[in-house]
Amino acid sequence: MDRLSSGQTTCYSVEKLIDGGSNFDNSISDAVRTKLRLMRDIIEKEDPSSKIIDDATLQRFLYARELNVEKASEMFAKYRKWRQSFVPLGYIPETMICDELMKNSAYMQGFDKRGRPIAVILLGRHIPCRKTIENLKRHYVYIFDKMSASSSRGQTKFTIIADFDGWTYKNVDIRGAIAVLEILQIVFVEDKHFKETLLNDIDESQLPEIYGGKLPIVKVQDCVVPNWPPVTST
Repeated sequence: MDRLSSGQTTCYSVEKLIDGGSNFDNSISDAVRTKLRLMRDIIEKEDPSSKIIDDATLQRFLYARELNVEKASEMFAKYRKWRQSFVPLGYIPETMICDELMKNSAYMQGFDKRGRPIAVILLGRHIPCRKTIENLKRHYVYIFDKMSASSSRGQTKFTIIADFDGWTYKNVDIRGAIAVLEILQIVFVEDKHFKETLLNDIDESQLPEIYGGKLPIVKVQDCVVPNWPPVTST
């Protein structure tokens, strides 16, 4: 949810396309299971190393392409190629993004009413990259990976509150915005009454204190989640 300087907000519902462990939804239909098997046959034929990818990950790509096996397989292949080159260790070590983490612009704590983990991004603390856009991209991959690791079984989405409070022209970073949008597909929902809108989806006990809730925000690098960092690379 974006909180603009005028008090306006934008809500982000983000489909999770990051490797997320074994969060497989056992309630899926037989038809979806059949499509998953077809998808696995396609991707393993092209890349035998894809055998290590769990069904939960493939399921997310299948849903992202509205159960179209061919499109989901193509999307996964592109993602897999990018992931192997950009995240060769299977995760982004904090030592690689120290400059971004020192800005204290990203926080992670709590879950919305649908069980989706919540992150808060304070965009007023972002300074456009002076060296390379790659550090910013690594920072967001780190955030999204960590949110994925905290997700409950079967959960395929997470919620981001992108706060524009204090944002000025010095924070404008078109190249950075494009780089982040290349990683995700985002749906925007706008509402001027940001607290009321947040409470529609987030219980007060899980809403960050800075938005009138009861939950303290925690720096993303200090947030403890299960199985983090990952032991092996995918």
